[in-house]
Amino acid sequence: MAGSALVLTDNSGLSRIDQKLYRVETLLALLSGLAVFSLMVLAVVSVSGRNLFGQPLPGYVDWIEQAMPLIAFMGIAYAQRDGGHIRMDMLVGALRGRALYLVELITTLAILALMLLLVWGSWSHFQRSFDFGAPLWSRDSSMDIALPLWPAKLLVPVAFSVLCLRLVIQVIAYVRAFLRNDPMPVAVPLVVDAATQAAMEAEHVSGHDDAEAQ
Repeated sequence: MAGSALVLTDNSGLSRIDQKLYRVETLLALLSGLAVFSLMVLAVVSVSGRNLFGQPLPGYVDWIEQAMPLIAFMGIAYAQRDGGHIRMDMLVGALRGRALYLVELITTLAILALMLLLVWGSWSHFQRSFDFGAPLWSRDSSMDIALPLWPAKLLVPVAFSVLCLRLVIQVIAYVRAFLRNDPMPVAVPLVVDAATQAAMEAEHVSGHDDAEAQ
């Protein structure tokens, strides 16, 4: 379930790698958020131009096409790390110990296999669009103002590759947790109950209130 997980850290090598990748994922998620904000600004400019001057923003739809990969894909590794994706916890939430880690390992491996295929397919799609010998290095462009499409197509395998790195870390973490029967494994999202989640949120809000008071 989204928003009901936490990720533990320690001084192990796996946790340090996890935290370094998390910085990259946070940056990509920030870029995704900025893309959403930019589209909001473009929408205001386009509507204002249409109403005030009878002329909307040229290429508005083209810019939306360019921003879609940023919005749709750049934050998926960040959500995977924090356990933010929607998931069914009815079965998994009832498991504990090695049984839980085994199920999580199997599902994570399945996701990793799918994402590797998607990286291969999306990279091939990018290669069909990119050409050093073509104007703007592009074999195709948008319909209105002829923006090259290869930058948007390149973002997809990049985002999926980051997600694959995240999944590899989680696979290693689940294997280690299974072998050790670790009650509190690092580098993987741990599902918490509603009471614990409420306490975490209260502590988070309280921390912001204390900072503002100071």
